[in-house]
Amino acid sequence: MDLLHPQLAAFAAVLEEGSFEAAARRLSVTASAVSQRIKALEDRLGQVLVVRQAPCRPTRAGERLLRRVRPMQALEAEALADFLPEDREAAPTRPIVVAVNDDSLDTWFLAAMARLHREHGYLFDLRVDDQDHTLDLLRNGTALGAITAEANALQGCNVHPLGVMRYRAIASPSFVARHFADGMNAAALARAPMIVFNRKDELQWRYVRRITRARLAPPVHYVPTSTGFVEASALGLGWCLAPESLTGAALRGGRIVLVDPGRSLDVPLYWQHAAVRSSVLQRIGAALREAAAEALRL
Repeated sequence: MDLLHPQLAAFAAVLEEGSFEAAARRLSVTASAVSQRIKALEDRLGQVLVVRQAPCRPTRAGERLLRRVRPMQALEAEALADFLPEDREAAPTRPIVVAVNDDSLDTWFLAAMARLHREHGYLFDLRVDDQDHTLDLLRNGTALGAITAEANALQGCNVHPLGVMRYRAIASPSFVARHFADGMNAAALARAPMIVFNRKDELQWRYVRRITRARLAPPVHYVPTSTGFVEASALGLGWCLAPESLTGAALRGGRIVLVDPGRSLDVPLYWQHAAVRSSVLQRIGAALREAAAEALRL
């Protein structure tokens, strides 16, 4: 059941599901009806809101509208639960969109999601991006909240500190002997293959800049998996930064070593969310802070 105006409900559904056909299935109407509702909304506002391609995405005007609609959806779910207590167990049928960085997802974040699902029945639609870019998903209206490295709150949002994720430079013992026998200096870093999550990942480059200001262009492997970073380094593919919490077993087993034991890189993490008085958001924030307190450094 949607309390939202049918045009707004159709608009949100298309962007959540990625197509007019999928949105129609969710709303139990025809794709033509969805198209007509969005066209009527665009005519009413005098702006194109949806880029009609696969998958559908919002225009700049659509992003602004989506930022308003997301909190309305959260409040709608709470209203249904309050006024239809007999449907309380079935109320959270729409997944809550949350943006999260991959390292958090692979370490501490899922414990909070599991608790929220167990205690409140919430469903989640998790969108993964680098911690320096998850805020874009909150900014453009895709997500209701985001785990981010950005301490400054977006307009219309609240921000709460979670703790610090510590990263250490790791590699296999044979890799260190071959490339870093004389330490992590500019000459060695220029030659040693480096493992990077993707082209948005700045952590390794940030670490290198702490060691040298030289303009380096080392060989790079792109390996888009946090847990795979440890395995890739253990197999001698290259050196990389990995969350401290993921390295313990491989370090104890001697499959990897700390390349630079005296240095680490700390990344503060924050929970940013739409600034609405919502019990759902309050519960999510509390669960995230509790899970982060057990896994992150203060």
